[in-house]
Amino acid sequence: MNESEKLRIDKYLWAIRIYKTRSLATEACKGGKVKLEGNNLKPAHVVKVDEVYHIQKGIEKKIIKVTGLLENRVEAKKAVLYYEDLSPINTEPRHMSVFTAPVFTRDRGTGRPTKRERRDLDELLESFD
Repeated sequence: MNESEKLRIDKYLWAIRIYKTRSLATEACKGGKVKLEGNNLKPAHVVKVDEVYHIQKGIEKKIIKVTGLLENRVEAKKAVLYYEDLSPINTEPRHMSVFTAPVFTRDRGTGRPTKRERRDLDELLESFD
């Protein structure tokens, strides 16, 4: 493999638009969010075609297979040609959406909740988790 064919994992993840900036991709690698066969990768790991990477980005987990090497960032329609998304489609939500969470309101002028009311509210909120 000559020098022109070597591509770092952080640069590749930035180029295929998994991460918005290269520094975010580097931090993800350093933080153990990018794995190959269960092993954490360093940002300087050399990408090879047909390798499968497990990436965790927030609550989202992605599994991608490298189909081609891309050194420079391109538009999203072209970027998807350089990897295959093997992530399972998760139909069950992993977290409660802000839009479906219960909203608790207090009547205007009632003041702050007492210690007892606060504990009752905390118990109620824990029952939704």
